[in-house]
Amino acid sequence: MSRIAATFAALKKQGRKALIPFITSGDPDPKLTVPLMHALAKAGADVIELGVPFSDPMADGPVIQRSSERALKHGESLKRVLDHVVEFRRTDRATPVVVFGYANPFEALGLERFADAAKAADADGVLVVDYPPEEAQSLVELLDARGLDTIFLLSPTTTDERLGEVAKLGRGYLYYVSLRGVTGASHIDFSDVARRVQHVRRFTGLPVGVGFGIRDAATAKVIAAVSDAVVIGSALIQQMEKAPQDKVTSEAMRFLTPIREALDELSAVKT
Repeated sequence: MSRIAATFAALKKQGRKALIPFITSGDPDPKLTVPLMHALAKAGADVIELGVPFSDPMADGPVIQRSSERALKHGESLKRVLDHVVEFRRTDRATPVVVFGYANPFEALGLERFADAAKAADADGVLVVDYPPEEAQSLVELLDARGLDTIFLLSPTTTDERLGEVAKLGRGYLYYVSLRGVTGASHIDFSDVARRVQHVRRFTGLPVGVGFGIRDAATAKVIAAVSDAVVIGSALIQQMEKAPQDKVTSEAMRFLTPIREALDELSAVKT
């Protein structure tokens, strides 16, 4: 069982929901990435999505675009992202890390070389934003052979045919994008999310995490009531970029802690 699968199994047994924050590796400065990862874990993150900065993040809104720009200015690269995972693992062997990015940096390195490097770094999963399932078979096979999970995105427009393909290829959890458009958008239709997540469950037994548009404890709690996990990226990064650099890690914890508490309140109500 992978570290991601074990984490979700333990949470399910406890009646708890997973908190999955996203940060861009190297933002606001590479030397802060590992301290930020530890801060997120301390604040209650169950899985950390670590973004690979990219020059053309087409699925991301302005907040994450700016974070990629800042990271790239500091020379952040896929190799350095994996170096951060290695450093994080020196003191945290429990928190799963998903390397999250666009296809170009992975293909530039070579998928097999990347899979080897991700395994050597002790990462747990990989999410490639612009790989639809019909183009991901090779990556899935490479990651499967190394015990790494391939995470897939779903959206409100995902067809049943594609859902079936994702159900076959997906590992760890599925990431349902709650909104049409780019990251950082708002105006979630909570009833629609509930219907769509229920529909996704007809195709797979994998945990379903929901992201895009979750901005605070209140929205996270509503989404968690109908899903297995909430994913928070833009809202977290937006808070971080407002903070002085010496306060970034404490601000990340300050923002994430009440969201963790809200999710745990939800599980307490159920018990």
